[in-house]
Amino acid sequence: MKTIIDNWNGHRVKLTWMPKFQLGDLCIVTSVHAICIQDDKVLLCKIRDQGFNYPGGHVEKGESAEGAIHREVYEEAYVKGDIAYLGAIEVSHEENPSFDPDGKYPMIGYQSFYRMDVKACYPYLRENEAITRIWVEPSEVPLVIDDHELATLILREEVQLP
Repeated sequence: MKTIIDNWNGHRVKLTWMPKFQLGDLCIVTSVHAICIQDDKVLLCKIRDQGFNYPGGHVEKGESAEGAIHREVYEEAYVKGDIAYLGAIEVSHEENPSFDPDGKYPMIGYQSFYRMDVKACYPYLRENEAITRIWVEPSEVPLVIDDHELATLILREEVQLP
C-alpha cells in the first residue's frame, strides 16, 4: 500500500494504492483502468488534449467494473483480452478544501485496475476520444505516461513480466 498527495486541476487529492483490495457494495468505483500486455510490451493510449495513459474510463450506470474495462479498452485501444483484477486506488477528497459534495465525484471513490493479456488487436479506427495507441517496453512507461507515480508503481509491483 502506498499513499501520495496529488494535484488534480488545482485540487489536493489523497491517492492510496491498495493491491488486491476487495471492493464492497458500498465502494463507489468511479473509473476502471487496464495495463494491457502483449509480447511483453505495455499499451498506452493518447486521449485528445491529454497525454499517454493506460486505457480506461468511467463505469456507466448499470455496468459492472469488468464490463466497463472491456468496453473502455476496446473503445480507446481496439484490443480485447483476458483480465485479472490487480487492486484499487482510493481517491479521497477529505483534505480537498475545494471539494464539492454536490459534484460528480464522491468524497471517497475508487479506481479499479486490471491486467489485460491482449488476445486480439484490431485496426485503430479513432472513433472515440483516443487518438492513438503505442506499445512500449515496461521500463519506458515512466518516460511516456502522463500520470502520477502510482501508475508506474502498479505496473512495476503488480504486473508480472518475464
